[in-house]
Amino acid sequence: MEKTKKLQDYRKPLSSNLTVTNSQRIVAISLPSAREVLHFLITSSKQPEMALHFIGKKRISSLHASYFDDPSPTDCITFPYEDPNFLGEVFVCPQTAQEYVEQNKGDLYEEITLYIVHGFLHLIGYDDLAEETRKEMRIQEKKWMTALAKNNLRVTP
Repeated sequence: MEKTKKLQDYRKPLSSNLTVTNSQRIVAISLPSAREVLHFLITSSKQPEMALHFIGKKRISSLHASYFDDPSPTDCITFPYEDPNFLGEVFVCPQTAQEYVEQNKGDLYEEITLYIVHGFLHLIGYDDLAEETRKEMRIQEKKWMTALAKNNLRVTP
């Protein structure tokens, strides 16, 4: 019974400070399901609010070029804020997930959910540039994906 009560807490309406947008039209995204995933991550980790943006391949490539000097498309880009009430922004490219899944098999919406988790982990200080830190990032990704699955939470079409 307690587990059900916790799940219901994550499905309550979220504060107006939580922003989830979708400007891409290639992959269908349920914004309420994305909000639930985001709310779970924030609430479970006791982090402040954050923003999530689903964008197209052209836009993610442009951001990647502008901020990281790499014009190639990528899965997600994060921008941490130095604000105690706002963690930052995560930009996710569902088309990159779609291409990855087509080449490597898997579930598109699980991959998109993983990109959200990955971006969230970057915002709270995890890094995947070096082998040592990449291993810890993968451990944390698995932990959060398992927690989301146990609560039947993931991005849906």
